[in-house]
Amino acid sequence: MTKAVALPKYDDLFKTTLEVLIKLGGSGSIEELDEALIAAIGASQEQLDVTYPKSGAPVLTDRMSWARSFLKLAGFVENPKRGVWVLTEEGRTAASKSNSELKQIISAANKAAIAAKKDAQTSSGGQGGQDAGEGAEGWSDQLLQRVQTIDPTAFERLCQRLLRESGFTRVEVSGKSGDGGIDGVGVLRVNLISFQVLFQCKRWKGSVGSEVVRNFRGAMQGRADKGLVITTGTFTSEARKEATRDGAPAIDLIDGEALCTLMKDLGLGVQVREVRVEEVSIDTEFFASI
Repeated sequence: MTKAVALPKYDDLFKTTLEVLIKLGGSGSIEELDEALIAAIGASQEQLDVTYPKSGAPVLTDRMSWARSFLKLAGFVENPKRGVWVLTEEGRTAASKSNSELKQIISAANKAAIAAKKDAQTSSGGQGGQDAGEGAEGWSDQLLQRVQTIDPTAFERLCQRLLRESGFTRVEVSGKSGDGGIDGVGVLRVNLISFQVLFQCKRWKGSVGSEVVRNFRGAMQGRADKGLVITTGTFTSEARKEATRDGAPAIDLIDGEALCTLMKDLGLGVQVREVRVEEVSIDTEFFASI
């Protein structure tokens, strides 16, 4: 981490995450959840600015992501659609428990999953797994480290492909400097309506501030319907407020966490292998009937 700033651990966020989902009506996007959770725990900008030294990925939002993953493991939340998290009935009931109780329940579920995975890997000649929440940096941090090693031009091409595979057409990278930060343009068609979108690619570590969003909006004024800023870092709270400021054209923001999720969902730069876990129990009624 870049600073010795106290941060909550991922397992300190279990109960608050469930409570935030309840307040959001039982579901929320990653951005909605992160913003509500940041407000709920009263996180400071100093805490939000703490990043991993290699990738520059924000530590606090990474821990928020781990909290959701472990809540999903225990069956308290679901992730049925890309970027959207939903509270289950079990999760709604679990929200009344203390965070210590939730830690115990989720720890037991995690140990059971690890044991099942080890058994499956042993039977197939593979290696045993480890607790994903302990020690090693997650796959998203490793992915951001790799993306940080490519040159800015390659990152622009990566963003171009991401947009194309997300439904954009006529995506072009300008390759010009001194154009107000505009790196390219694409067309997004939604049903019968098409929008011209200007985008900016920032292969940055750390936080992108409000001035970047403000300057980008000024450069796109009168030239496009929508704007999109993609970064490997994160956005300050001021930048997010500026992006949705009243009376100004809204600009969509994709930070490093959202970028990793998008690459994973599209299968770009990552390979996902599903591991089947079986739960076997004894059917007592069967034996009673024979």
